[in-house]
Amino acid sequence: MFDSIGWAEILVIVVAGLFILGPERLPSAAAWLGRNVRKVREYATGARDQLRNEMGDDFDELRKPLEDLQQLRNFDPRRAVTRHLFDDVDTGNGHATKPNGHTPPPAGPPGEGRTREDPTPPATSTKNPPYDPDAT
Repeated sequence: MFDSIGWAEILVIVVAGLFILGPERLPSAAAWLGRNVRKVREYATGARDQLRNEMGDDFDELRKPLEDLQQLRNFDPRRAVTRHLFDDVDTGNGHATKPNGHTPPPAGPPGEGRTREDPTPPATSTKNPPYDPDAT
């Protein structure tokens, strides 16, 4: 019931109740609220149990889509897109591919790549790129 209400909000409600009701009436108001919340929970539990008894196995089939909808509440689109784009997918033939169809090159032994005979230096430049003042 208190999934979205934190302790700070409860403290604000208690302080507001103290100012509005005063210290004399606040304990009786809190007891009244507790009794009514307990009654509502008992009514909801009784209705759920009665529905389960009347529907039998169909009740569990009815609850399954509702549980799926509750899982969607915790859905994080950023995490889903990141997982879809960057996680490897096993195609079953021993090769992992990306969901977009890109197959990474096979990993070779360490040290493979540029050799000493390669005369081209790595592409590192300390010179600034060309600047066109008319383009800005």
